[in-house]
Amino acid sequence: MDRLTSLTAFVRVVDSGGFSAAGRRLNMSTTMVSNHVQALEDRLGARLLHRTTRKVSLTEVGKAYYDRCTQILADIEQADDIAGALQSTPRGTLRIYTATHIVPFISPVVAGFLSSYPEAKVDLTMGERNIDLIDEGFDIAIRLTPPPDSSLIVRSLATWRHVLCCSHGYLEKHGRPQQLSELSGHNCVRHAMYPYEDEWRFTDRKGMPASVRISGNLITNSGETLRTAALQGIGICLAAGFLVHDDLESGRLVRLLSEYRPVELSMNAVYPHRHHLSVKVRTFIDLLAQHSAEQQKLINPYS
Repeated sequence: MDRLTSLTAFVRVVDSGGFSAAGRRLNMSTTMVSNHVQALEDRLGARLLHRTTRKVSLTEVGKAYYDRCTQILADIEQADDIAGALQSTPRGTLRIYTATHIVPFISPVVAGFLSSYPEAKVDLTMGERNIDLIDEGFDIAIRLTPPPDSSLIVRSLATWRHVLCCSHGYLEKHGRPQQLSELSGHNCVRHAMYPYEDEWRFTDRKGMPASVRISGNLITNSGETLRTAALQGIGICLAAGFLVHDDLESGRLVRLLSEYRPVELSMNAVYPHRHHLSVKVRTFIDLLAQHSAEQQKLINPYS
């Protein structure tokens, strides 16, 4: 039998003065109440109650046990109240991991969250590596590529695309590629977390898939390093549109093969559990989704 239910039945018998009255309070049959108390006595190897046809009373052992049981049940009720309060208003520390170059999109949400919920705290870490959410104690990760662990819950926040680009200096030295297949003969710098590794994937004007195998002298997990390498004429870069938008607008970088669109990816909120999601996590993700929808054009300026 469930031990907590048995403790509750025992306390209710004592409080109400009998098995029948306890059964009515617990919406349980008198026999079931008696069975729960008997299960406790069997477990303890001691009698807890003196039973007569007219009343029940505590034994010496029963009195000591009753005192502790009432405290235990009171502590459980208080714990439930605390948990309920935590689930009604965001509070406590929210640990977030995010890719470095999307911090500008996350920061306003963090500030708004803390402004609206002063009892909450945020521990924000940025980086470019795959993390273990559970082992490292993070509540949420904001990722630009699918997580390697399929057991995690993924909520899509916004869609985005890469842009194929390079500097004028690179083109002057190496020439402009006219066909997608020509990229295999160029120095292509790439992101280590690109989901298709050295196969850059696109769709053509007809919506058909197209791809090319590339190679180059730089692989990095830093989007900013790729941008810098492209600006300095090191190679051709497949860069996040929001990261190089200003460079393209100013002419520091040149868009290549615009008839091919890099495949669409998602900016995702990733978290370990769908059930019993804490209110701080749920609230932050909802705010993030709302903000991402408002900023969709900035996230994917080349949609």
